[in-house]
Amino acid sequence: MQLVIKFMKAIFSMKAPWPLWVAMLMVLNMMGPLFFIHTLEAQAVLAATMAGAMLMMFLFSRYGFVRLLGLGHIFWVPLVIWLGFHVPEMTLDTPFEIWLAAVVGFNTLSLVMDVLDVSLYIRGDRKPTDLRTA
Repeated sequence: MQLVIKFMKAIFSMKAPWPLWVAMLMVLNMMGPLFFIHTLEAQAVLAATMAGAMLMMFLFSRYGFVRLLGLGHIFWVPLVIWLGFHVPEMTLDTPFEIWLAAVVGFNTLSLVMDVLDVSLYIRGDRKPTDLRTA
């Protein structure tokens, strides 16, 4: 539990707007599914997010707060593709459909940033992030 607290402190020590971005992702992917948990989509979002959180905790414990943490969202790739097939069918007139579209949109943007971060890590930017300037 101490590792999770240390990780969350690191996230919320980052320069704005990143703590707000992470908070939005957490609301959409951890709290949002609880409102729709009876659906397969919500269960999949929660499962992918929890699997990613475990991977992030492992990476954080080994390497610190580095760009490689973007790998934690790898489970969102198949999730976003699968959910993305639902979005064109939706009218966005129910809370479930709005939430689902928001998950697809926000997670897709996050994955784009993660690809950039992980590629920078692979190319040699392996230093821990200075959280005061991140």
